[in-house]
Parts: sequence; C-alpha cells; structure tokens
Amino acid sequence: MPIFAASNLRITLGAKQVLDGATFGLEPGERIGLVGRNGCGKTTLLKILCGTAKMDSGDVSMQRGLRVGYMAQEHLFDQGDTLRSAAAKAMAEADQAKADLEHVFEAMATAQGDELARLLDRQVQLEETIERGGGWSNDHLVDAVLHGLGFSDEQFDIPITGLSGGQKARLSLAKLLLQNPDVIMLDEPTNHLDIDGCKWLENFLADNFAGAVIIISHDRRLLDRVVHRIEEIHEGRVRSYPGNYEAFVSLRAERHLSQMRVHEKQLDKIRSEERFILRYKAGQRAKQARGRATRLDRFKRDMLVERPIELDSIRIRLPNSPRVGDSVLVAEGIGKTLGDRLLFRGLDLVIAPGDRIGVIGPNGSGKTTLIRTLLGEIESDSGLIKRSPKMHAGWFRQTHEHLDRTLTIWQHLQRTVPARPGGSTLTEQEARDLAGAFLFSGVEQEKPLGELSGGERARAVIAGLVAGGHNLLVLDEPTNHLDIPSAERLEGALAMDPDDGGFDGALVLVSHDRALLASTCDRLIVMDGHGNTTLFDGTYDEWEAKQAADAKTIAAKPPPPVPAAKPIADQPSRLKTANKTAAKHTATPATHKRKRSSLDSKTSDQLETAISTLTSRRAAIDMDLVSPACSRDRAKLDRLLKERETIERDLASHEEAWLARGDPST
Repeated sequence: MPIFAASNLRITLGAKQVLDGATFGLEPGERIGLVGRNGCGKTTLLKILCGTAKMDSGDVSMQRGLRVGYMAQEHLFDQGDTLRSAAAKAMAEADQAKADLEHVFEAMATAQGDELARLLDRQVQLEETIERGGGWSNDHLVDAVLHGLGFSDEQFDIPITGLSGGQKARLSLAKLLLQNPDVIMLDEPTNHLDIDGCKWLENFLADNFAGAVIIISHDRRLLDRVVHRIEEIHEGRVRSYPGNYEAFVSLRAERHLSQMRVHEKQLDKIRSEERFILRYKAGQRAKQARGRATRLDRFKRDMLVERPIELDSIRIRLPNSPRVGDSVLVAEGIGKTLGDRLLFRGLDLVIAPGDRIGVIGPNGSGKTTLIRTLLGEIESDSGLIKRSPKMHAGWFRQTHEHLDRTLTIWQHLQRTVPARPGGSTLTEQEARDLAGAFLFSGVEQEKPLGELSGGERARAVIAGLVAGGHNLLVLDEPTNHLDIPSAERLEGALAMDPDDGGFDGALVLVSHDRALLASTCDRLIVMDGHGNTTLFDGTYDEWEAKQAADAKTIAAKPPPPVPAAKPIADQPSRLKTANKTAAKHTATPATHKRKRSSLDSKTSDQLETAISTLTSRRAAIDMDLVSPACSRDRAKLDRLLKERETIERDLASHEEAWLARGDPST
C-alpha cells in the first residue's frame, strides 16, 4: 500500500503549465529518482509532496503519522550555534524522549490501574522515538554523519556565521539524515559534495537508510546505485520506468522508438485521409468527405501520438583549435600554500594537445587554486610554469559576471565563437544550430542571458566555450547546475572524436561527476587535501579499481611480527645506552625538535600507505556506526568507538611522522 500518492496534479507558474495531470505513488522503502529538463517541475513537485507549495488542482494523500524530511534550497540555522551543535539539534526529539522516559519511570513507581496502563503506552511511544533517533548512545551518529559529508573534527566548533554556502548546504543535509524520517526528499544533494562525500551519501542511502527516498540529482552514478524506479517529468506528465538510471536510458530509447513508429503510422493515415478529402470535397462524394474531415479533426485532437523529442547524439562540427606545438603548458616543481595550509608542492605536469585530464580531490584541497595557478591568475610559490605563446585557453568558472546579459542566447554564441579562416563569423542559423545542439529550443534561443536560470546560463556559456576554438579548455565543476540531459550533451561534445568534428584541444576537467570524468578523461591529477598530488595515467574507473585493489591488498596483509624481547642479561647495557641517549637529548634540546619513534624507520611511501589504510578503516567504522543494527548492539557500538579512538591516535602519529619528513632537522 502506498505511503502517499499524488494524482492529477496541475500547477501553472506564470504563463507556463508546469504540471498537467501528474500522477504517481510511493511505497514503503522505495527509492525513486526524479529526472527531467531544468524547469520541468521537479522541485515544484517535491515542494507539493512535502506541503510547502500549493497546486492548482489535484490530490495528495499521505499515510497518517508519516514523517517527511525535505532538504530545501534555503538553509536556516540558529546563528549562535556551532557546526556540530547545529547538527546535534536534529537529535533533539530523541533527547527529549529520553528525558520524558525518565519521568515516566519515576511515575510508574507509584502508579496503578489505568494510570499505569497509560504510562506503559507512553513508555512504548517514547522508546520507539528513541530507537528511531539512533538509540540511547546516539552522540556518535552526529560525528559519523558529519565526517561522511566531508567535515573534519577541527571544523566542528566553527560558528554558523563562519560557514560558507556550500558548508551550510552540507550541514543541512547532515541534519536531515540525522532526523531519520520515514521519507527523505533530496533536491540535488551532491552539488556541494566532493567525490568521497558523494560515495558516502550513496552508500548511506543504499545500505543504511531504511525509509523511502525521492531524489533529484544529476549524479548518474548515485541514481544507478540508489534508486529502484525513475519518474521522468516531460511536458507536465510523469512517466514511470522501473530500475535505475542505466535501465531508464535503455527503456526510454525503446519507448522513443515505439512512439516514433506509432507516430509515423498515424501520419501515414492522416495523409491518406487528407488526400481523399481533397479529392472528393467538391464532387458527388462531398458529404462523405466532410464526414471524414470531421473524424480526422477528432483523431488529430484525441488520438494523435506526439512526436518524441530527438534523443540522438550531438550534431555539430566544432572548429579546429589553433596549432600550438608539442605542449600547451609545462609545470615544473610548482607548489602553493594558502595561509598555513599546504595545497600542493613539487608538482610536475605537461599538458599536450589532445590531452584529457581530470582533477579530483576533497573539498578545499586546492583544485581551483591549482587551475588558477596553471593559467597564471595567481603566482606559484615555487617552481616554474611555461605556457606556449600560442596557448588560447577557455575557462568555465562558477560565476559569470563577464557576460553581456542583454544578448540573446544565439547572439551570445555568435559573438563568442571566433571567426573562421577568411574572417567570417557564425551566421545566425549556425549560431542557432549550436544553441539547438545544447538543447535550447527555437523559442528559448530568443531569451536574453539575464533572464536565464543558473543552469541555462551555464549551458549557454559551456556551448560557447566548447565551440570557441580554444586549444586548452578548462572546466571547473561544469555540471553543478546542469540537468542530466545537459550533462549528457556536454559529455557527448567532449567525447566526440576530433576526426568527426569533436573538440581537438586539451581538456582539464575539475569535477565530482564520476560519469563525466569516466567518459571524457584518460589521465587524473589526484589531490589528497594534505599537499600531495598523484598523477595517474588512466581513467577514473581504473583509478577506482586500483584504490579498491590496494585497499584489499592492505586488508589481507598480515600485521608485522612483534620483535622478540631482549634477554634479561642484555637489559642493563640497553638501559645504560638509553640513559646516555636521553642525557644527550636533554643536553642539546635545540637539535632535536621531535621525539624519535618506531615510525622513523618507515619510508614516506609506507607512511602514506598506512595513513590511507587508517583513513579507509575510519570511514568504514563511521558507516557501521550509523547503521540501525549497530545502535541496538551496545557491545558492538562500544567496540567500534574504542577502535575509532585508537585509529585517531595512530593516524595522528603517522601524519606527524610524515610531516616531519619535510623538516631537514629530523
């Protein structure tokens, strides 16, 4: 039985019919992905379902007592809170239930008869609330969820007023997950998450959250992992497809082909009828022709299947980029520090024509700073960057203040794409064809840039950059405000073979969109957030496979043997040596900044491997801690918490040892 159902929803925004008879339901524990073009009504539908928006007509029925959690675009917090205290308020209902239950137990001591029965019922209700809120020991849940969404312990005490917009969005998501409602509605939850955060959310929703989910997302990997059904909003209607996003693409193509065949057959019938009507409308069979004309009009109105939107690949020929020689850019030993944070150091990089390079790493690891340094907007602290004098870079940024917002879409593209050999610019029709290739219809092409939504404006800018004849194209999180069809169109333009008119310059892509990275990049720059960069020669999927294989190898590796104890006879001499060493250290404190430890015998690579293993194990423990089963098993909970404390200490000592390698005095 559905926990809620929507039927015949109709809503108009201005002059646009957003929803026209939308109908669908949600079963307990079901996971639904809501997809469609920007502006088709996805967010409006979510707001209607959770009661924050009104419909013109229709009906929404909801199971009694259903707890619905919705992640809104606006994030409201008490300004006096810190990051952690704000997140902990999501557990307020469970905390209050614990206090109320103590009072219930006190009252039970003297209650009798009906009063005792009432208190027993109240006890059951409160214990259910506590269980739903994570059990009696739920403090660990706050830390686990915050860690999973990319916050470090050092950030827990940051006041709300000191958080960025992206951090507030992640905090809002953390509060929603901690509230553990019966239904979670998420609108683009991955926009401010890095890849690790996307994976954590993906695993949490797929493996740990027991309720139902409705999610709007352009992250195709997330939809493939989490959802059981896709609901596509198209021209005000909701169409249902069983399975994940990959299955949806296949089923939609089949439906598209079937619909096209029916449409063509109906057109054949219409053309046949029109020939008969035209031939006999003035002869002896005029009455019959008029009758068939009436029936034909009724058929067109009620029975004609609409022509499906074209789903074929992008059909444009991009201009050749200027020839640049063997390399577009060469970086030798570059490094950058912001304040006391090391972002990267000792980085060597060669970008050659045709390269496809992805840049990945945690939020705040310095990906955008690296791009700005490579392009010369800011200076590197060390090393050397050689840029070809013929380098012609196109850079997609998060803000678009440089645009002339009075231009229409096709006018913007006409002015953006450079003149071809001979000096001729794009004709109006060529500019419109380019706009159409990036999913702007004829009517939309007349919109001024200033009237576009953020996603539409981003799409127009990307179209101009991709077709702009650049020999270096730099895209910094280009899909954050794109819907899936737009992201797929960008992917098609970048992945198209240059011999078939595709982009022939070098690409540097900063993104957490794993599907886009996997389909367009064959090299990676991996930043770890601690100043280290790894150059990986392979695709994103190959990088993920390598990480999984390394983790499996480390997990299977037996622990190092414990050194045998020295014989008792050796102890005095060993103690004398130790005392001499200690006296030497005491006499010359200035020459020893750090106490020597067993970690000093390990190489930097061994320390980095150990740090990676410890970090992975901590993340795995955090996933276990947020599971409902763990909250009910006190022994397992205590064991995991103790193991996590040990890992934190080991991680700190390993990181200290690794950082000391950069100190020449050690």
